[in-house]
Amino acid sequence: MPRTALRICPLCEATCGLTLTVEGTRVTGARGDREDVFSKGFICPKGAAFGAVDGDPDRLRVPLVREDGALREATWEEAFDAVAAGLRPVVERYGPHALGVVLGNPNVHTMAGALYPPVLLAALRTRSLFTASTVDQMPKHVSSGLLFGDANAIPVPDLDRTDHLLLIGANPLESNGSLCTAPDFPGRLKALRARGGRLTVVDPRRTRTAKLADRHLAIRPGTDALLLAALANVLFEEELTDLGALAPHVQGVGELRQAMGDFTPEAVAAACDLDADLIRTLARELAAAPAAAVYARIGSCTVPHGTLASWLVDVLNVLTGNLDRPGGALFPQAATDRTPRPAGPGHGFALGRWHSRVRHLPEAKGELPLSALAEEMDTATDEGEPVRALVVVAANPVLSAPDGDRLDKALHSLDFMVSVDPYLNETSRHADVVLPPPPPSQSPHHDFAFNTLAVRNQVRYSRPAVPLEPGRMAETEILARLVLAATGMHGADPAAVDAMVVDQTLGKAVQEPHSPVHGRDPRELAAQLTGESGPERRLDLMLRLGPYGEGFGARPDGLTLRKLLDHPHGIDLGPLRPRLPQPLKTVSGKVEMLPAPIAGDLPRLREALRERPASLVLVGRRHLRSNNSWMHNVPALTGGSNRCTLQLNPQDAARLGIEDGERVRVKGAGGEVTAPAEVTDAVRPGVVSLPHGWGHDRPGVRLSHAGTDPGVNVNQLLDGSLLDPLSGNAVLNGVPVEVAAVPEKLTTLT
Repeated sequence: MPRTALRICPLCEATCGLTLTVEGTRVTGARGDREDVFSKGFICPKGAAFGAVDGDPDRLRVPLVREDGALREATWEEAFDAVAAGLRPVVERYGPHALGVVLGNPNVHTMAGALYPPVLLAALRTRSLFTASTVDQMPKHVSSGLLFGDANAIPVPDLDRTDHLLLIGANPLESNGSLCTAPDFPGRLKALRARGGRLTVVDPRRTRTAKLADRHLAIRPGTDALLLAALANVLFEEELTDLGALAPHVQGVGELRQAMGDFTPEAVAAACDLDADLIRTLARELAAAPAAAVYARIGSCTVPHGTLASWLVDVLNVLTGNLDRPGGALFPQAATDRTPRPAGPGHGFALGRWHSRVRHLPEAKGELPLSALAEEMDTATDEGEPVRALVVVAANPVLSAPDGDRLDKALHSLDFMVSVDPYLNETSRHADVVLPPPPPSQSPHHDFAFNTLAVRNQVRYSRPAVPLEPGRMAETEILARLVLAATGMHGADPAAVDAMVVDQTLGKAVQEPHSPVHGRDPRELAAQLTGESGPERRLDLMLRLGPYGEGFGARPDGLTLRKLLDHPHGIDLGPLRPRLPQPLKTVSGKVEMLPAPIAGDLPRLREALRERPASLVLVGRRHLRSNNSWMHNVPALTGGSNRCTLQLNPQDAARLGIEDGERVRVKGAGGEVTAPAEVTDAVRPGVVSLPHGWGHDRPGVRLSHAGTDPGVNVNQLLDGSLLDPLSGNAVLNGVPVEVAAVPEKLTTLT
């Protein structure tokens, strides 16, 4: 008989609640959980296809170990023996930095990915950390670190109460939101307009989100920071700033006003290709709205001035008094956040504590740019050893990082590589050991990261919907064993990793004066923890010590794991609330409006006022049924509008002699690709668009459905040289390219 089980969807940042239909051990259906306290029944095509994703026959079921140059199936014992034998000699001979770690986007979508990589990195002490953040969101982390002293203190728009939303470089009707966790983002935007609010979208493409807006501004790609600076200029020049209750918590407004002086609407209009009067109107509307929020995402991060654009988003929220107030942009409070400390000065945020060997690129938030990964492996210098071994967890940088061809070759030359991945994909095919986690139905789920970005405070937890199949290993155990194998403790009980974290966390908590367990016995506290596993005990610990927790008896009505399990549809913790100054960790204890690194980068933005735009530039795009390169092997999520085509405007198509559907060659600094043309006025003149995450045509990949329509890797057009200097984020948008029709005689050969 079929049964139902609840599960939080792990396939994008919206974190919707699902009701799964399960027959035996197979998920045969998924619908939205109408009783979910956050998503209230909303579901997108990815969630509806949960069963197909979960049951993909190409998912690896057992580990693979390389022997005589080929990967063969192996036991878990053989696999971890090989990991220990491959990684430890590299570390012992060349030092910890010769072992690199690459973490992909899916890490933040699993409990294991949140709980164990930090333990691995702390134990290894390697500086060779590369993650998907530097092709996606690092500018927002850096700007938040500089403004607020905490790189993870990211304000989100209060979508359900705002009167005016200015949305830049984001397409949440396709992405479901990013750095803003909001189930049914489309419905929330429609509700904004239905209650009389205003939505303005700034994007070089007329996206589905732009079509919903009151106003769409087809800006020239890469000029978002100029537009935002001009809006700040108008607010100052027309005396429209009003910090309100923020004023006691802010410093540097006078210096900021002077710094914005050159960025008048008239000065930026030509670069942005927007009318100066319209820019003034936008600023006035923003200032006049009862409550307003500025929100920007990947289109504004993956450009040469990504950190400045991210910084200016919050500058505008501050100047209009909309930071940290209902209807504006507020700091969420997740149930597993650390015990809130008293407000006051902190240690601040530092950039460039170390640098990469080859180009001397500064670290940001403990990471080096993913764009530098290939050169850190294949280039010798006098400044330390190259990366000789790699641990890759849920990452596919051959497709997600610039110049995949070079990275492909560099991976092949490594001394050793281990990949934690359910697929043999473009990156994991190079591994000496592949450790496959089970499908999501067989794993527990709690959104540690996304709840810190949620538009409403809430907490939910799903135990596995389906028992772990024989021969499978839980992802939490895989990563715990990886920690042991990589750090010289191979063969120890993996439960020791969780026990160590619990002991360390409680040991610190009892020494902190503001902690609810200050002065108590850590062993007595540890004995109170509940849960069926080490990961559940760690979740229980974080809930008890968190801002809503029961504090081991200090607040009897507070959260525990047991209470959460008693509420399978989640617990609503209420709307976002003003929290300043508590989240601030700057040295001054205030919002620092013009940090020195930002001031030092402004001259580069002024130079952009005089730059001549390229005749044709590239931007990416999202598809509702994709999440980077994850979903292309699921038939239910491919086809239709989810295609790898080069979109270009009819004017450019006519100028270049290109017909709709014709194959075209796109050439950039890193190489060239060939794709079908899609002629559409949805993209502005001078701009072409290719989606991200395609290119499934490399040998040795086991993605049978994706291989039938592989598409092309847009990042092969990049050589990795273009970076936002403050964050190290790859420049993926606004990149000059050349486009030409493929000669007729070559069409049959491609």
